[in-house]
Amino acid sequence: MNCLPHCFMKTNVSPKKHILLYTVILSAVLVCLFLCAVRFGSAPMSAKAFWSAMLGKEGFETERLILFSVRLPRAIAGLLAGIGLSVSGVLLQSVTDNALAGPNIIGVNAGAGFASALMLSFLPAASPFLPAASFAGAFLTTLLIVLTAGRSRSKTGVILAGIALTTLFNACISLLTLLNDDILISYNAFSIGGFAGVPTDRLLLPAIFILVSFSIALLFGRQMDALCLGEAGASVLGIPVRQVRLVCIFCASASAGAVVSFAGLLGFVGLVVPHITRKLTGCRGRALLFFSALFGGCVTIAADLAGRLILAPTEIPVGIMMAFIGAPFFLWLLFRRRNSV
Repeated sequence: MNCLPHCFMKTNVSPKKHILLYTVILSAVLVCLFLCAVRFGSAPMSAKAFWSAMLGKEGFETERLILFSVRLPRAIAGLLAGIGLSVSGVLLQSVTDNALAGPNIIGVNAGAGFASALMLSFLPAASPFLPAASFAGAFLTTLLIVLTAGRSRSKTGVILAGIALTTLFNACISLLTLLNDDILISYNAFSIGGFAGVPTDRLLLPAIFILVSFSIALLFGRQMDALCLGEAGASVLGIPVRQVRLVCIFCASASAGAVVSFAGLLGFVGLVVPHITRKLTGCRGRALLFFSALFGGCVTIAADLAGRLILAPTEIPVGIMMAFIGAPFFLWLLFRRRNSV
């Protein structure tokens, strides 16, 4: 039985025999992009120097420092951000049954950012717990969005509530930066989103949040599919709707909040990637989650790499690159939905 919510009815479901092919192609592209992200950057490096540094040969200590202290952590950060935001987008769209839902669109990123700004303002010494604070802000914001959507019984209500909350949280963050000049510079880079200067040790806790949330979401893939039948239809199939929704909200919030803690308010990945992936895999929970994770990693690494190379040695933050991609896509999606009504 195909499980397609009406907002996704135009999705083309791919045959099962193509699943392996997509896995091989996306995995190969991801590996190639990851290697390119480590190989290329604003500082030119010959192929000989690259491979010599990778193999630990003497005389290439500077290149080795650049690769393992700067470029490799940045590539890992891009991969984790792509996985976390893409999975969060899939889960939020399933829970709200709204194709326009995404961590940045409905205010989840802003909620995580506000919680992070609060901790930086009042508990700067507790910065190692920044992923936990980001998760708490994202989780509470998502719960508020779902409750609002349930009361309004309107799918546009999710977007409108998200815009309202985003505006409110951004105003609160601006107030905090005015009251505390010390976080102003940090928040400017934080609000744009990027992977520059992220140390490897800062990625450990967010990686645990993201990968555990992804694993749990995969386990609930089939139950997540049933949510598109509506609460009554899913209940008939024996699906504990409230529990499944709570798990999806938890995983979406943990993923988005963890990404915010090291990448800032990176937008549009959670909106764009699930839509493109859905065209390949169809509306199937586990396949959609898996391919969204792979494709999300490709998108974020490619956007960051392009930002480093286009105006080298000047870098364009990945948040700006994603805005150039995501904003037109979002407008096109709104126009398409309006014409389909």
